Amino acid sequence: MEDEADIYDGIRGQFPLTFGKQAKSQKSLEKIHDATRRSDASATVTNKKKDLPSLSSSSSSKVWLDSLRNPNSSDVPPVGPPPPQPSGQDEGMIGPPRPPPSQEDDDAAGVMIGPPRPPPSQEDNDDAGAMIGPPRPPVDSDMEDEDEEEEEEAEENRYRIPLSNEIVLKGHTKIVSALAVDHSGSRVLSGSYDYTVRMYDFQGMNSRLQSFRQLEPFEGHQVRNLSWSPSSDRFLCVTGSAQAKIYDRDGLTLGEFVKGDMYIRDLKNTKGHICGLTCGEWHPKTKETILTSSEDGSLRIWDVNNFQSQMQVIKPKLARPGRVPVTTCAWDREGKSIVGGIGDGSIQIWNLKPGWGSRPDIHVEKGHSDDITALKFSSDGRILLSRSFDGSLKVWDIRQMKEPLKVFEDLPNHYAQTNIAFSPDEQFFLTGTSVERESTTGGLLCFYDRVKLELVSRVGISPTCSVVQCAWHPKLNQVFTTSGDKSQGGTHILYDPTLSERGALVCVARAPRKKSVDDFEVHPVIHNPHALPLFRDQPSRKRQREKILKDPLKSHKPEIPITGPGYGGRVGTSKGSLLTQYLLKQGGMIKETWMEEDPREAILKYADVAAKDPKFIAPAYAQTQPAPVFAESDSEDEEK
Repeated sequence: MEDEADIYDGIRGQFPLTFGKQAKSQKSLEKIHDATRRSDASATVTNKKKDLPSLSSSSSSKVWLDSLRNPNSSDVPPVGPPPPQPSGQDEGMIGPPRPPPSQEDDDAAGVMIGPPRPPPSQEDNDDAGAMIGPPRPPVDSDMEDEDEEEEEEAEENRYRIPLSNEIVLKGHTKIVSALAVDHSGSRVLSGSYDYTVRMYDFQGMNSRLQSFRQLEPFEGHQVRNLSWSPSSDRFLCVTGSAQAKIYDRDGLTLGEFVKGDMYIRDLKNTKGHICGLTCGEWHPKTKETILTSSEDGSLRIWDVNNFQSQMQVIKPKLARPGRVPVTTCAWDREGKSIVGGIGDGSIQIWNLKPGWGSRPDIHVEKGHSDDITALKFSSDGRILLSRSFDGSLKVWDIRQMKEPLKVFEDLPNHYAQTNIAFSPDEQFFLTGTSVERESTTGGLLCFYDRVKLELVSRVGISPTCSVVQCAWHPKLNQVFTTSGDKSQGGTHILYDPTLSERGALVCVARAPRKKSVDDFEVHPVIHNPHALPLFRDQPSRKRQREKILKDPLKSHKPEIPITGPGYGGRVGTSKGSLLTQYLLKQGGMIKETWMEEDPREAILKYADVAAKDPKFIAPAYAQTQPAPVFAESDSEDEEK
């Protein structure tokens, strides 16, 4: 046995190492994410104090993420990149890392010219040799520079926004106006002006980034809002129609709410909306309650178990009687308050309490000079953000709603679905901008500091498409934003491989499955002309049509019904137009002789009566009228 093993080893040694089946070379994650890395030109930072910190330092980002996950751990290393290396040190190293510097290394730290130096001696300790580049600074100044860099890096760590990489979920042919990500971060919904809703699943999606289902809630109506339930088992779809729809997690229709009677003037007496919907949102805590707003000037609270009528109708307070549309609505974090944006620019807030009605608890008459497109509560219920068509974003304090805390201008907005979103820790809030005709900036995503109320960053999403919806998912730590124009639309996902989790990282790293021979299965077709009638193949419709055209009876055009005697070249075929006349004629009770009677004889029959007793025109012209001359019968001439 030992001899056989030695022989086998000897033979195996003659073959190259590449002999046999080789394992498939897998592409590293770094190369995969490098393909989705954003270019530096696409992100324009406009921080007044300093530039946005670099997000490419993987070590510090990982430490920061670990510190976020375990804030109480004491063994977390200090935040920040490793200290900078000396200028003369080689960048690419082969082998293990170099040992810590010693006194000898401090003296000789550069690349030397000429042959290698002899062993060091006492004299050589004073002379460090010829070095390329400027001399190293003193130790004290170097330590000061390191301290300054660490302080700057620690200050910059506040702005850890995942923006280094980007993927785009495509498929829509117009601008994407609605976005919803479920609470687990596995499924994404996108609605567009092309009347469709697309569903994406990160767990089942590969690098092709294709949707697994496409829905069209209402034909010819734009999708205006999407909202997941608290348990993420259902979602709400709001379109331009007056009826909202409920779907389950897989896209199957569960029901649609009833439409109200448009002829009833009082909106409280209708069972549903009578005009197109503008916004809708699921209750943040209760999975049976939904809030919708409409162009008919009302907000309605629905019960998912009853699609036939709403639970509560809210009519906003108006300066003048009439119907002013409600452009947007939102719940607070606990679901105890409702805010609505009215078409006249006012902001109204209702607190849900026993015996509450349509009278708002807080009413800001002139919140904006144009329609309000989005409203957003903070989690503590103290801050309210509002976005409008007038190109502004306002920050309000709920306790003092007379004047806004801060107004951010120069934010163009051309879409009624442009929203606002908070970061997971609510340190920032973000919104998108629309593309103007003569502008060269494109669609931007703007980040603001909530505490300092100042602009932190402006990120370019698309040079030609407007940015509408945005969201920052807390579990994935990824920023979702939608964009598009009249001919295209997509959902952009911004992430950082070191900061984000799952979501885009999973589907980008998952390559599409290669097709095998088994995928191309050909189903054979068996023709049996002599089979029994039960198992015989049905003839093609084309042959059936050709056979019918050759049949004179089946191909005969049916006769046109007769409306009267003699119509259409057929005389007396129907024997009368009425059923009673037909039956009486068939029974012999009505005898018609005019078919066999001579018309001339029938007229001359009344000639003597008309001469003796004229009734119509003859008495007026009795003296001047010439004597009538009737033609004699020419029957004899015809016989000859």
